[in-house]
Amino acid sequence: MSFVVIGLNHATAPLDLLEQVTVAPDDLPKALHDLSQRPYVSEAVLLSTCNRTEIYVEAERFHGAFQDVRDFLSQSSFVAPERLGDVLYTYYDDEAVEHLFRVSAGVDSAVVGEHEILGQVKRAWQVAQEQACVGSSLNTVFRSALEVGKRVRTDTDISRHVASVSQAAIVLADAHAPLAGLSALLIGAGEMGSGMALSLAERDLASITVMSRTTGTADDLAERIGAQVRPIDELLDALVACDLAFTSTAAPSLVVEAGALEQVMDRRNGRPLLIVDVAMPRDIDPAAAALDGLHLCDLDAVGAFVAEGLESRSAELEQATGIIDDEVARYAERVGQQSVAPLITEFRAEAERLRSEELARQNAKLENLTDEQRQAVDEITRAVLNKFLHEPTVRLKESATSLRGERLASALRELFDLD
Repeated sequence: MSFVVIGLNHATAPLDLLEQVTVAPDDLPKALHDLSQRPYVSEAVLLSTCNRTEIYVEAERFHGAFQDVRDFLSQSSFVAPERLGDVLYTYYDDEAVEHLFRVSAGVDSAVVGEHEILGQVKRAWQVAQEQACVGSSLNTVFRSALEVGKRVRTDTDISRHVASVSQAAIVLADAHAPLAGLSALLIGAGEMGSGMALSLAERDLASITVMSRTTGTADDLAERIGAQVRPIDELLDALVACDLAFTSTAAPSLVVEAGALEQVMDRRNGRPLLIVDVAMPRDIDPAAAALDGLHLCDLDAVGAFVAEGLESRSAELEQATGIIDDEVARYAERVGQQSVAPLITEFRAEAERLRSEELARQNAKLENLTDEQRQAVDEITRAVLNKFLHEPTVRLKESATSLRGERLASALRELFDLD
């Protein structure tokens, strides 16, 4: 059995391909059920965010599991396996653990140190638990990953700058044109929209308007930040009226086509419009970027903007990476020792069984001994056995996390016919 992660993210795949393989939250149960039926997948967690789609599995066979996951991604996204093969990355065992720890810590994110990913990892794991798609193996590694993510954020300053996609979107907009005195339109009131709303509320804007297909969610968010609400069917009118717009809906396809935005720009009479689209898949037709007066920023633009300031945070990254390396080593040692503990227990129990049976077989030869002498024989044979077993036990524990440990464990099972 191997722990394997297979996926693609902002660093390996273009945005249009990431859009195609994204799995919406409502579709996770069905997707997990599909994965769990694959022949080489024993356990599975599916993590799909605006910057990545990754599948973590406990694999019966590595190559078989890779093909199972690749086929799942291809079939669910209608993307040819050959195209996926060029962008998929694969890690297994210790490398897979390290990758998950880096993801949970925000080190592998487009916005380094982002705090949103920790909650996304937790929710992905929880959904897999609800669907009975995880067991002891993935539960152990995901529990550790969340602890590592929290430790990195507590012990370093990595999350004390621009620490989320939503926050980065606002900073990017402010760099494009100072937000003070402008009117902002917020399309989408989910987690990402809420994050942008809270950041906008800290700016000296003239007004903020919230729009969402879920009116109750829009009302709650608007009340929190002192904004106004408009119905979603007035979206084009709202785009005509605002100075800039931020969009982050969970719609499965485009919310605004390029043709509709061309009409919007005509009605604005030359007034420029900035739209920051951080939805996945995108809300705004990418073709609209060619329209005069419209400046369209998507997740790639947000990532590029954040990357410009990454060099100044090298010390924080180095510290975070050091913590992750330490935690990976600790995890490997802990899991390795746990994996050999049942074998050691069985080995020692088998040796004790043989000692006890031999004493019983020699009982006739010991019948003339006093109780004290019998106890002495029992203690002596037990002490000799413990001394004999001590060195193999220590060697097996010390080597538990290495290939040598696997060979020793295999030899022990073979030599003593253990399970």
